[in-house]
Amino acid sequence: MDLEEFNSAPTDRLRPALAACCDVPRWVDAILAQRPYLELAVLAAVADQALRELDDVEVDRALQAHPRIGDRPRGASTEAAWSRSEQSGVGDEPDVRQDLAEGNRQYEERFGRVFLICATGLSAAQMLSSLRTRLTHDDATEAAVVHEELRKIALLRLSKVVA
Repeated sequence: MDLEEFNSAPTDRLRPALAACCDVPRWVDAILAQRPYLELAVLAAVADQALRELDDVEVDRALQAHPRIGDRPRGASTEAAWSRSEQSGVGDEPDVRQDLAEGNRQYEERFGRVFLICATGLSAAQMLSSLRTRLTHDDATEAAVVHEELRKIALLRLSKVVA
C-alpha cells in the first residue's frame, strides 16, 4: 500500500500488518496514533523512535514471532513469507544447516531466547559467523545487539507494508 492508503486504512486492517513487522502492541499503537503521515520519512522516524523505546519484556515478546535462523518457516502468514525471504541466504547445504542448528541451540542455552539477526542480504556463512561472535557477548551487550537487530528487521518490514 502507499502512504495515502496507509493513512486512510481502518485501524483493524493496519494493526495485523504492523504487528507482522514487530509484534509489540505499544509500538503498533504509537505508529497508529500519529497518522496521518505526510511523508514516508516521518513514518519511518516515528517507527524507529518507538522501536528504540521498547523495553526488555517487549523485545522478548517480539522475539516470539521470529523463527530460528535456518528453520524454514511454514504457513502462509505474512511473517512466515517475510522470514523465508529474509533467510534466503541460508541455502540448502546440510552442513550449514546443521552448524546453524547447533549454534542456535548453544545461543538459546546461553541467552534463553532465539538468535535474532537481520538476515536480509546475508549469506549463511555470515549469519553463522555473527552467531558465533555473539555467543561471546555478555548479557548486556547481547541484549543491546538483539534490540538493534529487531529494530532493523521491523523497519525493513515496515518498508514492505508501506511502499
